[in-house]
Amino acid sequence: MAAVENQKVILYKTASTAQFPEDFQARFHTHIYCQSGNVKFVFNGRQYHCKKGEFIFWLAGLDVSEISFSENFKATLLFVDNNLLNANFPSVNASIDSIIHSKENPILHPEKKDKEKILKNFQLLYDKSREINHRFYEEALNLQMQLFLLEMWHIFADELDRRKRSLQSGTLYERFMQLLQEHCMKEREVRFYSDKLNITAKYLNYICRVNTRITASGWIQRYAKERIILLLQNKNLNISEIADEMEFSSRSFFTRYVKKLLGVSPKEYRERL
Repeated sequence: MAAVENQKVILYKTASTAQFPEDFQARFHTHIYCQSGNVKFVFNGRQYHCKKGEFIFWLAGLDVSEISFSENFKATLLFVDNNLLNANFPSVNASIDSIIHSKENPILHPEKKDKEKILKNFQLLYDKSREINHRFYEEALNLQMQLFLLEMWHIFADELDRRKRSLQSGTLYERFMQLLQEHCMKEREVRFYSDKLNITAKYLNYICRVNTRITASGWIQRYAKERIILLLQNKNLNISEIADEMEFSSRSFFTRYVKKLLGVSPKEYRERL
């Protein structure tokens, strides 16, 4: 669509994919607030069903296909340029938690008080993006993007808290996975998690193998790897800062750990981006 070729923020009210930018999956982070009807889609190989009052977030670059709408579908859609959003993360930890959550859970179930806030956030960001004659346009738009992210992450955090409370009475495996999401940035030893669950490290590995055929240490490495990749993709952070953020004792130890997980050093990984 030529009309949106240079736009960084696009806001639509729609009932079909006809108004989706042609390159929306590659270039934009897609936000959808479903106001009536429902939408079905396949996300990373799994089918989802979003209904009235729910919110969808598709990260740029992820695989979304087979999008279909009910006849009475109506929604507000916000497309945000990938570079604009990625350059304005106000908090490293919050951004990683939100990105990981969105990769695993593309549908958000906001409480009633948050629904109007979501739509207000959409409109504020879009309006700021249209003020192209503002003397400090780039600075103002970047600040609005940061405010947008903080507001949305606040809503994400509420849902994570509700999920956490529901898992407190869950199985040991479910509780381990919740602990892993919370602590894997800085805790990479099975013993830490087994102590939290009041079981032995050996038994925790057994529980994980029974449920998934992957050991606890295997899951820890998977989660750490995903976060390291996200941190390395953030060029605002140097490698020493990432090592400090993840509480490695030294940059050299971090480098060895990354090489073990990714097969290349942090520097080599960045050079390939």
